[in-house]
Formats: sequence, structure tokens, C-alpha cells
Amino acid sequence: MKGFDFESDGLSEKLSLVKKKAGSLSLLRLLVFFGMIALLVLSLSDAPYWFLPFGLSVGVFIELIRRYNYQKDQEAIYLALQKLLQRTEKRKTRNLSGLDTGGEFMDKLHPFSNDLDLFGDHSLFQLLNHTCSPNAKKALAAKMKGSFQLDEAEARRMASQELSEKPKFLQAMESIGSAFFVEEKSNEGWINWLKEPQKIKSWISIFAFVGPIGGIVLCGLVYAAVLPASVLGIWILIGMIFLSAVFKPLKQAAELIPSRNQLKIYRYWIHELEQENFNSEILREAQSHFLTQEGKASELLDQLDRLGLWVQNRLNLLYLPINLLFWTDLFLFMRLDSWKRNHGETTSDFPVQLENWEVLISLGAFETEVGVKGKVTRLADSGLTARGVTHPLLHPDKAVANDFTLNESQKIILLTGSNMSGKTTFMRTLGINCVLMNLGLNPFAKEFGLGPMQLYTSMRNSDNLGESVSSFYAELSRIHTLIERLEAGEEILFLLDEILKGTNTEDRIAGSEALIRQVRKTNAMGIISTHDIELAELDKKIESLKNFSFHSEIHDQRIDFDYKIKSGACPSFNAHKLMELMGIKF
Repeated sequence: MKGFDFESDGLSEKLSLVKKKAGSLSLLRLLVFFGMIALLVLSLSDAPYWFLPFGLSVGVFIELIRRYNYQKDQEAIYLALQKLLQRTEKRKTRNLSGLDTGGEFMDKLHPFSNDLDLFGDHSLFQLLNHTCSPNAKKALAAKMKGSFQLDEAEARRMASQELSEKPKFLQAMESIGSAFFVEEKSNEGWINWLKEPQKIKSWISIFAFVGPIGGIVLCGLVYAAVLPASVLGIWILIGMIFLSAVFKPLKQAAELIPSRNQLKIYRYWIHELEQENFNSEILREAQSHFLTQEGKASELLDQLDRLGLWVQNRLNLLYLPINLLFWTDLFLFMRLDSWKRNHGETTSDFPVQLENWEVLISLGAFETEVGVKGKVTRLADSGLTARGVTHPLLHPDKAVANDFTLNESQKIILLTGSNMSGKTTFMRTLGINCVLMNLGLNPFAKEFGLGPMQLYTSMRNSDNLGESVSSFYAELSRIHTLIERLEAGEEILFLLDEILKGTNTEDRIAGSEALIRQVRKTNAMGIISTHDIELAELDKKIESLKNFSFHSEIHDQRIDFDYKIKSGACPSFNAHKLMELMGIKF
């Protein structure tokens, strides 16, 4: 297969040129078609020697179709590259509107995804997703929501780093997906058909050759007036008996084999994969599924594509008389059966493996487009270290970096601060960077380390009228789940925002202190944010509890924030001033 141009430079000029070529080929193809019809008429009405130029014209017509299709595919790739550049700009500027939100994967009961903006408007999914098929999209979402497996994450990091160093390959794979993905038929039916054994009767192979030979001989004899034309009618009736034996399996194949458009993306993707050399274990293993002993995987799909074209066009008005005269369905059935027996099992695995590649491409493209090159550390014991950590969904020019540590000497952090000072954003910053690390991506930090812990959050608790659940009860339910997991011995990194905010101050302070004392005795580390400055006194009573805070600077008509975390409790709050600026008069 001739390769395509995946370079994004000079796209407007290249698009204009390829459209002109396609237009010229389309006109030339039309002219050759009319010439082909004229030669066929001459062949049948004048003299048989006209069949020779007719055959040549058919070959030229087919070649023109091939070249035209190539130009149209190249045009589709150029248009896809334009869209890719637009999406890249959106991600770099963090203007994510219009990108797939992955909203269907939101789950308020999940341990952390709902609180960390993994899905929805202005989410990590929009920044990360480069998939095009629904199944790959689901697989990517599953990895984002998956439990923390840092050993697997480290292997994926090697793969995503290697892919990030192959921007042309990433661009080729994504542009192919954007240009050609279509799911006209379910892959499940096709895969099951490929795996099913096909029983072929021995007589079919005999009559598959008898049909064309007998048809040619009889047509010649009738043309020479040696036999009457009625003999062809008898021949057709006899052939219909044999053809009926393969009608049903060929009809099933026509229904299950993907269309040319659907197969095209698999063929083009695999062709690109066959050209690359990979070093990381994950990438080499993922590529190995297409380096088959039967031949190049892309060539196997090319063969299926050609067979599928004939099978799916058997009821074409041009094919029907040829089939009735020469019993070509028998030969087609033999070819299809042979291909299926030799390559069906191998090929049936291609769609699932390509979905895995879509996920890998998303990871590599993320690192190429917006990723950072900070140091990633796998801690031997529970804990978290971050130096210069920022939130990936904030524009890099606006994001404020912070340093932070969780370890045995400071297992529980009580985070206080004025309104809008950055407490919640900081907690989400830590959480979403933990998710990035678990995905096998570089966290947004100069240095980031995480120990063998699972992440659990309670931030965005809301009421549910349909379930008669208040926001306070929803928060208590999440805390109850956290306690159950901790009592089961799990090592958990927790992030609890504005703890017990749905009750009165006295109960909130008492409940918060009780929870802190209970959690301190478990295999847990984390942050609890609160507006109750009274809780800051607990650092004198509870070992390994430390106070940190975010501050604000109040001026006459404004409040300034530096969004830098500081050691110690917050010395002042700004709710009074904020209410005053909103028009509430005291």
C-alpha cells in the first residue's frame, strides 16, 4: 500500500492540490467509462477482436478508481490533520470546549473520579482522549478510574515516553482514526464469524472449476451457432442447484464482514504499526499481534477487503449474469473459506488490539501535546512528595506551583484558609496528579513521588431529591466507606474537603476531631480542609497531625491571593470582606 503524507505543514496548499488531482481523475475516469461501454458494444456487435481493447480499458478504469480513491483518502487525512491542529491548540490553551467530555463515565460513587474532574466539562478526559472508537474510549476511561497499580503504571510510562518521541507516528495514527473511523457493523459479529469453523463440501471445489470452464465453452459454442441458446438456460438451471448450497454462508459473510470503509481504518493503522520499531516491553508486545507468521497483517486485511467486496456485491446486476453463467459463487466461497481457515483466528484479535493501541496513542499524544518532563519517583512506603506541582487543567502561565509532603511524621494535614484561596484546587491538584502517575504519565511537577496507596476523596457531595439524600448524608456515606476500607487494612491517601460542612459548628468540630483521631490509627494519610480554625489546636494534641494553610490579602476594594501553601494555620479569613464586596451591608 502506498504511504500517505501525514505532515501538517502547508496543509491549505496540499489540500487544494489533492482536490485538483481528484477532480482530474474523476473526469478522466468518466471518459474511460464511456469508452469502455463503446468498446463492449463493438465487441458484441462488430467483431470479437474488440474484446482486447475493452479488456485494456477495464484495467485502466480500475487503476483510475484506485488512484482516485487514494487522492480522496489523502484529502480526508489532510482534513483530519486540520482538526487535529485545532484540538491541539485547544488543549495547549486549556480552552477545552467542544472536545468530548466523557460525561457518560461520570460516577458520583467512584472513590475519586467525580471529585477530580476526570470527566465532564473542562476535564482531564478532554485533555487526554485521542481515541475514536467507543470501545477504546471506554478502555481509556476504565484506566483513568482504575485502582492504583504503580508497577503497571511504570511500564506504561516507559511506553508513553517512547511514543511521545514519535510525534509523526502519533499524528499518523490519530489522523487515520479521525479521517476514517466508522462503525457500520458490530465487531463482535465479525470476530465470532472469523472464529467459527467452516465446513466445505468436497464437490464444491470440483464444480468451482467446472462452472467457469463449462460456461466459457458453452458461450463459445452458442456464439458460433454450434448449440442453440436454450442450452445456456439449462446450464443456468443446473448451476442454480449448486449455487444454492453456498448462498446462505455467503449471505452471512456479506452481513458480518465489515464494509470497505470500516476495514480501511484497520488496514491503514496496521500498515503504520508495521513500519515502526519499538523498545518498550508494552509497545513491542502490542505490536507483536500484527507481526504474524502468515504474512503482514495489513496484507491479510487487504485480502479480506477484496473478498468482502465481491461477497457484498454478489447481488449487483452486473455480477448476477456472470455468476449464473460461470458459477463464480462457488469459487468465491472456496477462496473465502481458505482465507478464513488460514487467517481467521489471527485476524479476529486485530480489533481489540487496535483499541489497546488507541489508548496507548492517547497517552503518548498527551505527553507530546501538554506533558511535562518532571522526575517521577516510586516511594517504597506510604507517602507523597511533590515539588513544583501544578494542576494540569490550569493554563501553564496561570498555574501556581507548590511543594508538599506526606509521610509518617505528618500523616494528616489540617488545611485551613480563607474562601477562594486555593484549598480545594490544591487538593484536586494532588489527586489528579496521582491519577496521571497511575496512568503511566508524568505528573505536572518538577518532582512527584507516591507510595503504594489507593486514592479516596470526598469533595463534591450533593443532595439527591430522587433518592431523598441530603448533601450531609451523602458526605457521611462517603466517610463511612472510607472508614470501612481503612478498617479492612487498606493503605489509603484521602482528600476530604470542608469536612462535615452540612451540620452546626459544635457538632462539626466534635465530629471532625473524632474522625481525625480514628483515622490516625489506620494505614491512611491525607488532607482534611476546614473553615473551623478551632481544629488547628489539635496539632498540639495529636501526633503526626500538622497545620497548613492558604492566605489572602485584604485591600479596600479587592482581595489578593498568592495560592501558595504555607506551614501553620491560617491567621485570618475573608468571608466578611467577600460578603461586603457582594453588596451585603454590615
